[in-house]
Amino acid sequence: MSVAEAIRAAAAKLGATSDTARLDAELLMAHALKVSRSDMLLRHMADPAPVAYGDLIARRTTREPVAHITGNQEFYGRDFSVTPDTLIPRGDSEVLIDAALEYAPEARRVLDLGTGTGALLVTALLELKEASGCATDKSSAALKVAERNARALGLDETRAQFTLRDWTSEGWADDLGQFDLILCNPPYVEDAAVLDPDVREFEPASALFAGAEGLDDYRILLPQMRGLMTENAIAVFEIGAAQSKAVTTIAKAHGFDVTVRNDLAGRPRALILR
Repeated sequence: MSVAEAIRAAAAKLGATSDTARLDAELLMAHALKVSRSDMLLRHMADPAPVAYGDLIARRTTREPVAHITGNQEFYGRDFSVTPDTLIPRGDSEVLIDAALEYAPEARRVLDLGTGTGALLVTALLELKEASGCATDKSSAALKVAERNARALGLDETRAQFTLRDWTSEGWADDLGQFDLILCNPPYVEDAAVLDPDVREFEPASALFAGAEGLDDYRILLPQMRGLMTENAIAVFEIGAAQSKAVTTIAKAHGFDVTVRNDLAGRPRALILR
């Protein structure tokens, strides 16, 4: 069977469980061939399909995310290593970087709270050439992934540091200092929310769920932001598409001016706090 034939067969098989069956099939084939997807589509469609491809497709039929199978996910044009210890970076979160570059282009110190793969901190530092920063997470396993991504993308210890912190613990931020830019994609899913099996069964619950309304972590973090921010700093928080009003109310109660930023689908996705 050729690569093209195998992809068609795999896409048909995945159609019952994936809304992106053809894309999944192509990404997994490129991974099996150890080439980029574009290179595969241009140069390898007539090649024999690798034997290992069938096992990759079998894993995807169980709803295991493609990023877990391949071990990486693209974010802002760069590849990040992904493991089950971290959330998979999503395109919607790129709006936080766009907002940071627009509202804080001169930022020199950056803080990323709950870093996961490190995608937000690493991307911000690579885009803000003069900046350095710090990322926190309560998961030591996630921090290892984040630090590995930072080093692989060329950020050494002088520019990107990683520290184990739990923002529910007293004194967690006492020695962090102040920052010109804070980025945060906190847990914001309601405990009873119905999620796709790809997410609920494979991504870390501690990075997803935040109480009955999905607001618990905003209520913990937002009152603490002033002490972490320099005079002209901004903080950019990701929110769920239906949480703009609720999180804005919390932020304004603690003295912040709030600007809402939509994602590419036109849904509220980030709050810019000043």
